[in-house]
Amino acid sequence: MRIVKTGFVDYSDEDLMLAIQQGEKLAFNELYTRYSDKLYGYILKMLWYNEVRAQDLLQDLFAKIITQPGLFDTERTFKTWVYTIASNLCKNEFKRNEVRKGTVNGVEQFYSLSSDSNVEKEVHERQFRDALTEALMKLDTKHRQVFVLKHMDGLSIKEIAEITEANEGTVKSRLFYAIKKLADTLHMFEYA
Repeated sequence: MRIVKTGFVDYSDEDLMLAIQQGEKLAFNELYTRYSDKLYGYILKMLWYNEVRAQDLLQDLFAKIITQPGLFDTERTFKTWVYTIASNLCKNEFKRNEVRKGTVNGVEQFYSLSSDSNVEKEVHERQFRDALTEALMKLDTKHRQVFVLKHMDGLSIKEIAEITEANEGTVKSRLFYAIKKLADTLHMFEYA
């Protein structure tokens, strides 16, 4: 079946991949628009906020989609498939370069104070975000990964299990550990 050239906004992710396989470059643009920011955020968090490497891996991921669209596993949803690729790229980055845990680079730029809101509340929220970011970076990769996928990217346990190639019980266990560890580390924000 040949997909007719039209706007791709109403296409499902899977139909966009079919269109890309058939040479429709505009379908790629729509897929990029839908997923580039989400995947960049995920990769950035996994790579300890190394913006340069996160951008590089994001470009590698989308280059793979545009140059080898036939790799798409039609047995999976696009979302879990693409997050699996992103996850594997991060794992390879860890192995290849032994990415070191470092300081948060440039996180402050995302959290500027606005003049017309409660400054005390915003300062407290900024302190919490900074402390959460630091605590996340101290978690090992498998625990940070499930926490980010679940609580920052909004994926289901089933989707996370597919992405991490772990069973749902293992994902739940890792998530429980990550939450417990973060709660212990961030206890000073509990009553604030």
